[in-house]
Amino acid sequence: MPVKKPQPGDLEPIETASIDELRALQLERLKWSVRHAYENVAPYRAKCEAQGVHPDDLKTLEDLAKFPFTTKQDLRDHYPFGLFAVPREKIVRIHASSGTTGKPTVVGYTAKDIDTWANLVARSIRAAGGRPGDMVHVAYGYGLFTGGLGAHYGAERLGCTVVPMSGGQTEKQIQLILDFKPDIIMVTPSYFLTLLDEMARQGIDTHSISLKVGIFGAEPWTEAIRRNIESRTNMDAVDIYGLSEIMGPGVANECIETKDGPTIWEDHFYPEIIDPITGQPLPDGEEGELVFTTLTKEGLPMIRYRTRDLTRLLPPTARSMRRMAKITGRTDDMLIIRGVNVFPTQIEELILRVPQLAPHYVLVVEKEGHLDKLTVKVELNPEAGVGRKEHLREEAAKQLAYLIKTFVGISAKIEVGDPFAIERVTVGKARRVIDKRPKE
Repeated sequence: MPVKKPQPGDLEPIETASIDELRALQLERLKWSVRHAYENVAPYRAKCEAQGVHPDDLKTLEDLAKFPFTTKQDLRDHYPFGLFAVPREKIVRIHASSGTTGKPTVVGYTAKDIDTWANLVARSIRAAGGRPGDMVHVAYGYGLFTGGLGAHYGAERLGCTVVPMSGGQTEKQIQLILDFKPDIIMVTPSYFLTLLDEMARQGIDTHSISLKVGIFGAEPWTEAIRRNIESRTNMDAVDIYGLSEIMGPGVANECIETKDGPTIWEDHFYPEIIDPITGQPLPDGEEGELVFTTLTKEGLPMIRYRTRDLTRLLPPTARSMRRMAKITGRTDDMLIIRGVNVFPTQIEELILRVPQLAPHYVLVVEKEGHLDKLTVKVELNPEAGVGRKEHLREEAAKQLAYLIKTFVGISAKIEVGDPFAIERVTVGKARRVIDKRPKE
């Protein structure tokens, strides 16, 4: 299909600004953001004092490397509102994502933050080819997850018609796509592939559906997935990137005219790539851990936040801002299953809530069709009982599946083996995760 070229007036001036203009704006906003965090977030100020740095030391963009990192552990340690930089009464919305402790990672937004977020998601949808008047079918989950409402507000800000479908109800999703004829869908790529499969099962010609653009995010996906989707439809498949700690969806987005990696909206988020071991900054083009500093956020400023995502910074193409390569992996043990963050230790804590089970487990992640499937292999506690083994198995599996669904937000198959069925190791770490998903 013909590539949609941006028209004069479509873009904001900053999207085509010179590198000098962009860097000057970044430095001005960076100085504000670092001082805002230092003066209003006591835990971050304590980190700076321990490291011997002060906002006055920030005179160039390169000086940012002198300042301490922020990590997910900081958010856990100061749960729920300890990193907010404004009084709680100034926070107009709270979102949250799952963490390792069973408690969510909490993020807060002022009214200005929500306005900025809507503008950036609108910019992202426009970069993906969306225009005012387009109908956008939002199949990201609504609620504490940032995906649904983030996409929703951005699409409305652009002037689109929004169908707030949320996730699940596959047959209803398809019915609304056929009946409403949306132009754009915002959804995880794995679930969209499931929608295509179901359409094919129903005898629907997937090349004839109305969708012209798919904006896919919330989980890593490959060029092979892009080719699969585009070969089965008349759509452009475009990547959106974000994380709740930094904002939500819309931190970066691919431009439809190039589709060569998400453009980072550098006027609001300053990116770095660091060596994940030493923490030292790496030059553009080298692979390392992605670090973001927010430049305009009021409620929850994040200074040098370690995303744990491994990628590279690439030179600008369709916009004046740098791009990021596809995420190649993570530096921690977090899994992304159907767009949900899942930590092995999180599952471990839930296993420990079931008295019939021993604290030994293996997580097996596979592909079932296009969707991720999680199997949790556990074993009976030797002291749980002898004569009621099968009953105990069923009861424990049911209880654990309920806990995982309730606290993690995903469905899992539970296999309960005999006592000592899980392999033990005597040297090194136990292998807790077996990821059988194909590496494309």
